[in-house]
Amino acid sequence: MLGAIAGDIIGSRFERFNIKSEKFELFSPDSCFTDDTVMTVAIADSLLTGEDYAVSMRKWGQRYPNRGYGQRFALWLGNPNLSASDSSGNGAAMRVSPIGMFFNGFEDVLAEAERSALASHNHPEAVKGAQAIAASVYLAKNGDNKGEIRKFIIETFAYNLEQTIESMRPNYHLDFTCQGTVPQAIIAFLDSTGFEDTIRKAISLGGDSDTIACMAGAIAHAYYRKIPAFIVGEVRQRLTKELLEVVDNFSWKAFQSIDNRFQLS
Repeated sequence: MLGAIAGDIIGSRFERFNIKSEKFELFSPDSCFTDDTVMTVAIADSLLTGEDYAVSMRKWGQRYPNRGYGQRFALWLGNPNLSASDSSGNGAAMRVSPIGMFFNGFEDVLAEAERSALASHNHPEAVKGAQAIAASVYLAKNGDNKGEIRKFIIETFAYNLEQTIESMRPNYHLDFTCQGTVPQAIIAFLDSTGFEDTIRKAISLGGDSDTIACMAGAIAHAYYRKIPAFIVGEVRQRLTKELLEVVDNFSWKAFQSIDNRFQLS
């Protein structure tokens, strides 16, 4: 979860100003959390409290408005009478990583990822994207190697993961759909040598930088186990007290059941 938030914050200043390079300062005064972080916290809070996914997302979204929500999703947040939209947007996938960490059964992970997506996005591609990210986090958490993760995602979700960030970078453009960002985020992780390298590769692709880095960062944290301490410090100082409380409570509950190799804060 902290890996997802780190990717969001680091990528936040590059979404509209793509850099197309892995060489950049990770943080600046403009680096801040966006809707990706708020909704990731909302899902984590729902898992901790048992609150309905939609109720939790609306609660947190209304606490933190103007964080970059899409127009239709912003309307959904503000109106509990609105049902899920037929959207393939990557909002369902960007927030789903806590589910991959929380559940210990693979079928539970896929079912809960679907349920969390359908709360606001009922397009098959949105469900597929959420399940693919949650599954990647789950497999990484449980020690599957990159080859095994790649094979599973290709066979289960039919994503093309045979490209590389370097080969995609020159012609990749802004895309807010699951099908146009989820495979790219997974590839950024698969191409990487560590957590920071994952984030740099994800952002260097361009496009929806904060969301691609958010999804890639979640998988990388589950796989590499630790986030560099200076990144953790920069991220924590950019979060509010109530956001940090959910992050810390969730991290403790989710990680203590795995092993002590995870960095909890």
